[in-house]
Amino acid sequence: MATDSGQKFIRRNRAPRVHITYEDPYDAERLIELPFVMGVLSDLSGNNPGVEKTKVEERKFLEFDMDNFDNRMAAIQPGVTARVANRLTDGSDEKLAVNLRFNKMSDFTPVAVARQVPATAKLLEAREQLANLLRYMDGKVAAEDQLKKLLTDPQLMAALRDRASQPSEPGTES
Repeated sequence: MATDSGQKFIRRNRAPRVHITYEDPYDAERLIELPFVMGVLSDLSGNNPGVEKTKVEERKFLEFDMDNFDNRMAAIQPGVTARVANRLTDGSDEKLAVNLRFNKMSDFTPVAVARQVPATAKLLEAREQLANLLRYMDGKVAAEDQLKKLLTDPQLMAALRDRASQPSEPGTES
């Protein structure tokens, strides 16, 4: 059984950081400590039309901590739907529809956000494939020469460009 480090133990078992005390009016020697409890009432689901929101008077206080934060986020389903300027093509005035959902804290990373936008997801996939190819080609001189030869063939490049612009049929992989 692995033991927790001192940091994790303190984080889980730390005392509250706010201590409010007052002197008991009937017993001058005794200090009474008041618990500090804070409630926040907010709508964190954003402008997500798919999330059913309960009425304010029916909402209950939930306890959030580092252990259940991702579960609470999945239940709340925070997200945003917006139209943003298309920066992927130069000189384009068109807008991209962006629908972002955040079910856990890791959904806020740039890669996770890029995966949720179809246009950037394609670019991210191409980047990952090129990185894999680069790792595969490392040290293979003959393969690198063959790849350079293929990349300089204009007919092959035109055929690849045509194939990439064709929509793929459902159930087939390109």
